[in-house]
Amino acid sequence: MAKPKISTDWMAGCSGCHMSLLDIDERIIKIAELVDIRATPITDLKEPDESGVTVGILEGAVNNTANEEVAQRMRQRCKVLVALGDCAVFGGVPAMRNFFSMDEALRRAYVETESTDSEGKIPTDPELAVPTQTRALNEVVPVDVFVPGCPPDPDVIFYVLSELAMGRKPELKDDLLHWH
Repeated sequence: MAKPKISTDWMAGCSGCHMSLLDIDERIIKIAELVDIRATPITDLKEPDESGVTVGILEGAVNNTANEEVAQRMRQRCKVLVALGDCAVFGGVPAMRNFFSMDEALRRAYVETESTDSEGKIPTDPELAVPTQTRALNEVVPVDVFVPGCPPDPDVIFYVLSELAMGRKPELKDDLLHWH
């Protein structure tokens, strides 16, 4: 039987969930023996082969068209999509800015802040991703498994990855979920 292929990516957020993935410590070796890791912070592949991904793991909220494209691409390429962390599950901290006008936030960040190099102007570079309303991952694409936490507990991440590697859908019971 072929090993399941796992690929991860992140969108708007702090990347703390990927650090929690690393916090499963030596147990990552057990996971690595069970799966074919295609792209993660561990492999740091810039152009991974994501064809035929069994499990896609996305961290972070969706807050611009670039994030939407990452989510849609991952959903198309994988059989099981995991929303990792509070940002992906319900928008988390990035969604707090939804309560403020984007124009006001950009003006405060680039015009009123003395520590920027913006010369008192809001950047208009077309290469910059323009923020939109921050959304949870499942508001953009169907999600199969939700792993909450900011960041998620490493034991929960290990459990979810182990179950998925064995071809089982993980059931996150209350005793597994606790917040720090």
